[in-house]
This record gives sequence, structure tokens and C-alpha cells, in this order.
Amino acid sequence: MNEPVSSSRFNNIHPGLDLEESLRILSLPVAELESSSDRYMAAAQLLNFPGWQSEQALLQLLADGDKTQATQLAKRKAVEVLARLGCRDAIQSIGKCLNSDDHYLVENAAWALHQLGCQDQGFINQMVALLADRRQNRRVLIQSLAGLRVMQALPEISALQNDDRPGVRGAAIAAVATLSGSKDRILILGEQLFLPNQMDRQSAIQDVIDAGAIELLEEIMRTPVSPAFRMRAVRLLWPEAQPLCNGLSLLDTLDSLLFDSPECLQLVHSYGEKQENLFLINEFFGTDFSRCYLALQTLACEPGDRLWPLLEQRWLEEAHNDYGAHYFFIRLFAMIVDWGDEKAKVEDYCDDAIFNRRPQFAKSRPAAILALLSLQPERLNSSLTQLLDPELEANWECRYASWMAVAQMIGMGMSIGTQLVHLHIKTNDPNAFVESKKRQVAGLLTDF
Repeated sequence: MNEPVSSSRFNNIHPGLDLEESLRILSLPVAELESSSDRYMAAAQLLNFPGWQSEQALLQLLADGDKTQATQLAKRKAVEVLARLGCRDAIQSIGKCLNSDDHYLVENAAWALHQLGCQDQGFINQMVALLADRRQNRRVLIQSLAGLRVMQALPEISALQNDDRPGVRGAAIAAVATLSGSKDRILILGEQLFLPNQMDRQSAIQDVIDAGAIELLEEIMRTPVSPAFRMRAVRLLWPEAQPLCNGLSLLDTLDSLLFDSPECLQLVHSYGEKQENLFLINEFFGTDFSRCYLALQTLACEPGDRLWPLLEQRWLEEAHNDYGAHYFFIRLFAMIVDWGDEKAKVEDYCDDAIFNRRPQFAKSRPAAILALLSLQPERLNSSLTQLLDPELEANWECRYASWMAVAQMIGMGMSIGTQLVHLHIKTNDPNAFVESKKRQVAGLLTDF
């Protein structure tokens, strides 16, 4: 849930709220607030204004004795923001939050103490003791203690390897591997990658990452969750600059992740009988990716002209602005070869998606590049110079997908232009994955 300050695209969610106004809101008594969410909003916004003023305002918020829900919610956010700002002076104030009756505040405090590298033995002892309390988020407590390398917690954590909650069980297995080096139970994490509940599957991926269990990377690549989770595992587990790992090829793995075919996944759901197309399309709006991929796999077998009236209706009604469904619509556009008279509309939707720079639609952009490659490579070709340039295209996955497109175009005998070669092949890309793909493509060019 939390990322370093510089890495999240969603930090500045209230762009009109400046530092002075955020500080003013936090200084007001709750009774004078225009909205009960104002304190939370202001605390969150201070992430964009690192410095003494922001830290002091957040520390004062934590010291506020007000018991209203507005203040309690804001305190949860304040703890998170102080940690993401790297404010070690906040450790004492955050540590006191471990005594709170609000278990969400306790959870955030444990996470924050880990991020800040807390070495206060009293707070560490308290986190270990909280492992016995089922009301607490023991998963976060385990992760924090393991991240702080608290060896004294090993007996309590070891006992939780048999917990009835998969998230707690998986975190404990990963923590034991981290603290003791023992991977005796690591294969259980592989089983949890395919549990019916999506949150459990996502948690299992994080547990594999935390345990450094690179031997489970192949299973992660088959896990039916958002490709962002699988890509994160590759980024964090793959040995730097190694083209091969545990029988996997780096570039083949990245290519497969970006193509994201349901055929490459081990889906955990199935249909007992044939489903109506409208039902299948509506599955794209659900939150369980296994069900989304199953619907995608099923719909891809249908003729495009038969599906189009329903698809266009749901696209215009909702999918164009629903980032989850949007991604699966784009994937379906790529998987169906024949769209008949509607092909131009489908291409337009894909072209628009490529240049849709709203942060929540980032996942659709490389998918749209590959979809347009499948539908009309000549149209994509005209945009490649922009999409391959790191100074113009910040999304590395878009640049990588564009190099995938270049490779396919070369294989099709298409001309990609000397400008493309001179501008991008001979300059280094700042992302190692993209640079590796680019070098592979360079080997395909006979005139390079």
C-alpha cells in the first residue's frame, strides 16, 4: 500500500491544495472544518512538501487528543506520511501509536517503524507482543519485524506458519526464511499463489519477494493477478544483468508479461456452462483478475462483429473511464483478429489508449501499443519515434512494448526508418529491461 515518496504516481491527489492551506487546515479545531475529511486530505497532501513545517504539523496532529473519527483517520495518514518523508524524529511519536485502540493506526505505526529503521527496543518488544493479538494485522507486524531483522521474534513468528489465515501464514513463512535462512516451507507459498481469493494470491507474491524465493518465479508468472504484481516480482527478484534465471529467459518473460495472454496463466475459476456474452463482458468490471482473464479467454473465441454492439455499448457507458475494465477491453481488441467493418473504430480506441496519460490507465498503454500492432502496424509505426524516446515517453513498459513492436515489424519486412535507428538504437535507455530488449532488436537489423 505504501511506496517511497518519489515512486508513486498518485502522491498529488489534491493538486490545488498548497502547503500553506494544508497547514492551515491541520491547525483548525475539528469543529471549524468544512468537511470531516479535510484533516485526512491535508495530512496526505503534505507528502508533496517535504521539510520541517510539514513534519511538525504532522507530529502535532499525532499529539492531538481529539477522539473524533476525522482526527483518527488523519492520524493514520500522518503516520504513513511521516514514514514516507523519512522523518526519524517521528519514531517516538509513531511508536506511541502502538498503544492505540485503533488497530489500523497500530498497523500503520508498525509499518512506519519498519520504514524508519526503528531500533527502539521498547517498541520492538511491543510489536513482538502484539503478534499474540488476533485483532491486530499480524501480517504487517510480521513483515515489519522481519524487515527490521528482529531475531528475538523468530519463535513467535515460527508458530504463525500454521495460521489459518493465508496472509499471516505466508508472511510468517517468508519471515522465517529471512531471519533464519530456512526455506523448508517455501513451497507452501507456491501453493498460495493459486488460492481462490485474489488478495491471498497478491499477498503470496509479496511473500515470495520477501523470502527472495526466486525458484518460485515461474509459478508467479502463471498467477492470475494484475500483471503489475507479476512484473514487480520480476523487477525485484531477477538477478541484475542476468539474461537467464532458473530456466527462464528475461526477455521472453518480459514479452510474455506484456502480451499477458490468459493461455499462459493458471486460472482458478471455470464455467460450468456456456455464459452469455453480456455476462462475460461485465466480468471485466470485476475485481478478481482470474475471473476477468477467464472471460477474456472465452470472449476471444467469439466473432468480433457479433461482439461489437455489446462491447461498444459497455465501452461508451463505462469501460472508457473504468481503468480495470479498460485494460481488458484493450486486451480483447488485440486478441480478436477480424473486427469486420468496425476495425477502424477499434484502432481508434487503441490509439487513444496509447496516449491516455492519466495515471490510473498506465497499464492499458503498453497493451494498446501491442493491440494496435496486431490490428494495424502501419498506424503504430508513425508513433514509434515518440514512444521509443525516454525523454518523450516516461513509461518504460511503453518503450519496451514499442521495441517489441519494432522486432515484429522487422520480422514482417516493414521499414521502420533510419531515423528510428539513429535516434534510439545507438543511445542507451535508462531502464535496463528496455535496454536489453533494444539490444536484441538491434541484432535483427542487418544495416546496424
